[in-house]
Amino acid sequence: MRGIAYKLISVLVFITMAAMIKATADHVPAGEAVFFRSFFAIPVILVWLAWRRELSTGLRTKNPFGHFWRGLMGTTAMGLGFASLAFLPLPEVTAIGYTAPLLTVVFAAMFLGEEVRLFRISCVILGMVGVLIVVSPRLTIVNTGASHAEALGAMMVLGSAVFAALAQVFVRKLVNTETTANIVFWFSVTATLLSLLTLPYGWVVPTGFEAALLVASGLLGGLGQIFLTSSYRSADASVVAPFDYASMLFALGFGWFFFDEVPTVTMLIGAAIVIFAGVLIIWRERALGLERARQRKAMPPGL
Repeated sequence: MRGIAYKLISVLVFITMAAMIKATADHVPAGEAVFFRSFFAIPVILVWLAWRRELSTGLRTKNPFGHFWRGLMGTTAMGLGFASLAFLPLPEVTAIGYTAPLLTVVFAAMFLGEEVRLFRISCVILGMVGVLIVVSPRLTIVNTGASHAEALGAMMVLGSAVFAALAQVFVRKLVNTETTANIVFWFSVTATLLSLLTLPYGWVVPTGFEAALLVASGLLGGLGQIFLTSSYRSADASVVAPFDYASMLFALGFGWFFFDEVPTVTMLIGAAIVIFAGVLIIWRERALGLERARQRKAMPPGL
């Protein structure tokens, strides 16, 4: 129950952070938003590591290039996701973002050699159908009434999901040599430095209110990462992972109350299909994990 509670808190914190970024998206460039989100998460993470007496392990790395590539993929995903918030409603960005765990299954098979059988492939295909349902009203080739800005926003979210999935592939490699604290800290550092490369492309001086939202988004980003990490320390991944999809409920609430965004039936149907496919994959992963555990227990010592 503690793990589930931490997971739900982390989901709420991350959606609150996204809403803050969206509130500034019409004026503040995405690269600048990434800088605030990453830079102001660092002190929160450092305090947490010091409190857990993991500061030395959190700063020490055995694979700096692995962190760089993970950071590059993750930062690109973050930037595209933030940019899309200026063009699409928050619930739609959230729903399309669910593509990332589906693509992770595909990329893990392609780049890590993980075995993916018919069941998970079928779930990925089902999820992609749901994504197409969500995206289709925003594509000008499908809906002539859609604007080019909406189509661009949809493409940005899909691109964000692709890079987020690639980032997860690098994380799966990093966990072989790095601690969770280490991965969390160095991602924030890498994202901060990479975001500075966008400085020549039109950073602005935010208003006082915008600056407050941006700083708060960074602090919340660090806090959300702490609760997310704590959730996986308190319960099995298969138990807490499905609660990721509570983000849709929070996104619908924030979109409705703060941005006057009314969800469409098409978006809700597509999101439901994507969530269903994602839960099936999580269930299958849990079943495979239990089977592997039984096999290990049945294996004679020394093998």
